[in-house]
Amino acid sequence: MKKKIINFYGIKFYNHDFKKLIGILDNGGYLVAPAASALSSIKMNTKYLEALQKSSVAILDSGFFCILLKIFKKKNVNKYSGYLFLKTFINYLPIKKKKLLLVDPNYLESKENLLYLKKKNFNNIKSYIAPIYRKKIEDYKLLKIINSYKPKYVIINIGGETQEILALFLNKNLNRNTSIICTGAAIAFLTKRQAPINDFVDKYYLGWFVRLIYNPKVYFSRILNSLKLIKLFF
Repeated sequence: MKKKIINFYGIKFYNHDFKKLIGILDNGGYLVAPAASALSSIKMNTKYLEALQKSSVAILDSGFFCILLKIFKKKNVNKYSGYLFLKTFINYLPIKKKKLLLVDPNYLESKENLLYLKKKNFNNIKSYIAPIYRKKIEDYKLLKIINSYKPKYVIINIGGETQEILALFLNKNLNRNTSIICTGAAIAFLTKRQAPINDFVDKYYLGWFVRLIYNPKVYFSRILNSLKLIKLFF
């Protein structure tokens, strides 16, 4: 029998399908999809760990993490990547008329993301270009925009270990029921601006391999960091 919630260092990973996940998220809060390389840092990055622990929904984005859970914890889980969640979300009819706010890393990504979502029949969307966050990951300008624009969903498309801490800050300070989705580069896979991830690659845990071929300088170090995740099981 598949366990529905897996607790790992106080992070609650939900082993559910999309409708169950979106049902939880629609009550407000934020969703995280931590990669293996980021998860391996939770003992050193306490702010990041806190952000994961206080998330409303954590999904099993990493195939490597799922394998480790099966080997060391005997947990029968299904991988549910940020890519798959976001793709399903964008094609989910009940949210097409909702207001969306994107938090993007730069103007070019913002332009491509807005164009992609408009082609997917989203009309009530805006984009905010995130600054480079330093030691303190807080953004009162973004907070003000959210409270003014009143989006139902905020999709954060910036890097891991930053987006989750930003989501925690927003969630603590928002004066309305807003759902925040932290899927980082997932939208760039859909717009084809990053490695050519597709359903086959995602299903068979081959994302790391495709990304390594696509950008070896960046992803080789991330793969090495991912291996450190094994230490957290002992």
